[in-house]
Amino acid sequence: MREIDGSYGEGGGQLLRTACALAAITGETVRLRNIRARRAPPGLAPQHLTAVTAVAALCDAQVEGLELRSPELIFRPGRLRGGEFRFDVGTAGSVMLVLQALLPAALAAGAPVRIHLTGGTDVRGAPPLDYLRFVLLPLLAQMGAEVELTLQRRGYYPRGGGEVEVAVQPRRLKPLRIEAPGAVKEIRGIAHVSNLPAHIVTRMQQTAVRMLADIARVEIEQQILGRDQAIGQGGAIVLWARTAHTLLGGSEVAQRGIPAERIAGTAAQALREEIIAGATLDIHASDQILIYAALAQGTSCFLARTLSSHAQTALWLLRQFFPLRVNTRPAGACTRVDMEPG
Repeated sequence: MREIDGSYGEGGGQLLRTACALAAITGETVRLRNIRARRAPPGLAPQHLTAVTAVAALCDAQVEGLELRSPELIFRPGRLRGGEFRFDVGTAGSVMLVLQALLPAALAAGAPVRIHLTGGTDVRGAPPLDYLRFVLLPLLAQMGAEVELTLQRRGYYPRGGGEVEVAVQPRRLKPLRIEAPGAVKEIRGIAHVSNLPAHIVTRMQQTAVRMLADIARVEIEQQILGRDQAIGQGGAIVLWARTAHTLLGGSEVAQRGIPAERIAGTAAQALREEIIAGATLDIHASDQILIYAALAQGTSCFLARTLSSHAQTALWLLRQFFPLRVNTRPAGACTRVDMEPG
């Protein structure tokens, strides 16, 4: 049984989700203790229960300690399998975070996987749905991953109720090698609001265009969603720059009491800093891509503006399962990461 200290490093839900995904892929039993020990409140939250339950369903795992606020669990995986699955977070907990656990395991399954998820699609503390659709999934496609995501309805805090469907074809992954971003070709984005005044999305769009227009041509789609397209009130803006060799993203979820200009400005500034630094993966993609690089056949490399605590924790966790050779070194304004599976 592999022992994992859930309080290591960043010590949040990502460590839990990734550990269960790796257990499912490797077939190793894992005991996680001190789960989210430095969070308030600590232990398993509802969305973590859903993530673990979902991964367990893909590999017929037996799980001990799968209870709300539990500080410890044991995950005993069986064999990964394909099929159709439905999971409901039960709150506005992020379906995107549940997918962070499910996608690596689904790609390693022996047959196609179709997943229907209900919960929050655009919520604070998690990647918005459009970041997954237009930044991360295209990057994974460069590695050979075949994942199709269909948005059926958006859902926001506190009601949730958003629905997405994901179809995954199992694939052997290729390494991702992006040593330079190349010239910026275009900047695109989606700004949306649901059941809120239309001027909010217009102000988000105008702010982002103003902040990025000196870099490249900017096209941002405005979406004003009604009751049939979303549950509750909410919104988000997701921006992405397409360069000669990669995609870079920036995003922010709308919050009550925060001006639209500030929401859009945060997303645009984040993207601008990635471009200026010469990164080949943005700060969020650089930690989410690591598990896929560890599963690929060959050496991956990329430039990150900074290695976040999420990324450093992910590297530590991956080394608990695989004999990885990882080299990080300064490269201009970025950090270069080279990862070779053992």
